Amino acid sequence: MAKDVQEQTAFDVIVVGSGAGAMASAVVAADQGLSVLVVEKSDKYGGTSSISGGGIWIPNNHHFAAKGGQDSYDKALQYLRAATGGCVEEVRLRAYLDNAPKMIKYLESRSRVRYAVAEKYPDYYQHLPGSLPGGRTLDPELFDTSVLGTDLAALRQGAPSNLLMGRIAWTARQAHKAMSREFGWRLMVLGLMLRFKLDLAWRRKSKFDRRAALGTALIASLRRSLQDRKVPLWLKTEFRDLVMDGDRARGVRVQREGREMVLEARRGVVFASGGFEQSQALRDKYLPKPTVAGWSATPPGNNTGAALEAGMKIGAATGLLDRAWWAPTIRVPKEEKPRGVFAERAFPGAIVVNGLGRRFVNEAAPYLEFVDAMYQDQERSGAKSIPAWVVFDANFRFNYAMGPLMPSQIMPDSRLRKEWLNSVYWKSDTLGGLAAQIGVDAKGLEETVLRMNDYARTGVDAEFARGGNAFDRYYGDTNVKPNPCLAPLTKGPYYAMRLDAGDIGTKGGLLTNEHAQVVRDDGTPVAGLYAVGNCSSAVMGTGYPGAGATIGPAMTFGYVAAMHIAAAKRG
Repeated sequence: MAKDVQEQTAFDVIVVGSGAGAMASAVVAADQGLSVLVVEKSDKYGGTSSISGGGIWIPNNHHFAAKGGQDSYDKALQYLRAATGGCVEEVRLRAYLDNAPKMIKYLESRSRVRYAVAEKYPDYYQHLPGSLPGGRTLDPELFDTSVLGTDLAALRQGAPSNLLMGRIAWTARQAHKAMSREFGWRLMVLGLMLRFKLDLAWRRKSKFDRRAALGTALIASLRRSLQDRKVPLWLKTEFRDLVMDGDRARGVRVQREGREMVLEARRGVVFASGGFEQSQALRDKYLPKPTVAGWSATPPGNNTGAALEAGMKIGAATGLLDRAWWAPTIRVPKEEKPRGVFAERAFPGAIVVNGLGRRFVNEAAPYLEFVDAMYQDQERSGAKSIPAWVVFDANFRFNYAMGPLMPSQIMPDSRLRKEWLNSVYWKSDTLGGLAAQIGVDAKGLEETVLRMNDYARTGVDAEFARGGNAFDRYYGDTNVKPNPCLAPLTKGPYYAMRLDAGDIGTKGGLLTNEHAQVVRDDGTPVAGLYAVGNCSSAVMGTGYPGAGATIGPAMTFGYVAAMHIAAAKRG
């Protein structure tokens, strides 16, 4: 008689972690006839993927082609070569381009995962050869979480900022339409609100939407796909170490329900457990300074580098340990983690300054490059740019969101939490008064605003070319002319918010080959050991080619790992 799955300790494949890469790998492995166990140290499943936008960057995908989009393997390879900074072997880049389209076709045909193309979402580096103005990023469709049953309670929920009015699910395409104020956005928002309100049966159960959106939708669809395959997911099961049989990985040592267990992996162990951004010790060892785990937008207590350290202990090679998937963050009192600031930096009428009151970067730049600029400016100029300060006026405050502040036409200052004043935002009738509150040079700030007001009038940012490419303009206000990313700061009161050098994960980790196998310094694979996602050295190198360039590779190499394990079993 077969053991109950809760007592079983031997499987073909053990997957460590429960994000998108982990679950995709588990789904594919199960389909290939392998017995699979997924272990997760948290009491919630979904990891960083669940709180993300859920997008996947898939060059040459079938959704874009079906709409007449023009992409090609050669064009994507040209772009990747340029975007990755020359630090990734071409065999890995080609493995990604070969398998990413296959991965999403596979999951959409055999699992609950569903995507649509974000036709207007540009690649991040529009100046590089092979870039496209849209079509490579896929956006998760909404997912009805009621099908998860009791497992819904353990789903890691995304940030309130990922939902309309903090409660209503919408796709990234719908959010973009509203934020850029495209034609019909108000009617669309009204429709979403009515759909939510009229779901009376669910309203009696929860104040939140029954539908999941963005990364939470992706994770919910993958979790349901695991349920369909009866793949066990053990929560509160912390990975402690690898179990080796000579040079081969044969299992894992875990802590579960207060006792240590050894779990056998007959065919392979797949590390998919995230980076090390929540370990202050590892941050201090590898990342540029200053660095604080509390600046990260990922769930505290997770992603502490256990897989990295276990791999290094057995002689695995590593790469990119001094790099992260940077994103500026804002700390909000009583919230579990800071909020990443992504789209808002492109809205017209807000600027970012250092301690001298001067701009040092195109505010609408990709978030990785934005935080890179914070570090570079601090080192180059000696000005304090960590933290930096986003500054805006009453007109911006009325029309646009910034971090947790919804537009004042929806949420005026009188309705904001009192403890947020002088902790989340600072406010003064004059720029000089604001500068004094936040410790920024007043003259420098006033001069910067005068220059920006002139740029807004001409439509040309003479310093940093903000709004000068398709990526910048993606979140600009389409109604603002001549540049959708530029507007003057002229009306008090003036506001400031602190931006820390945050991240959405580290991108350095165990080095892998084209099969997602962990390799040693000499390039030989560690038999039975695979790594995907942020615990592996990023296939995207030092860059961030487009939205979904974290989760896309995690899922793709999760698929690759499962197929490689299955082929080895058959062969």
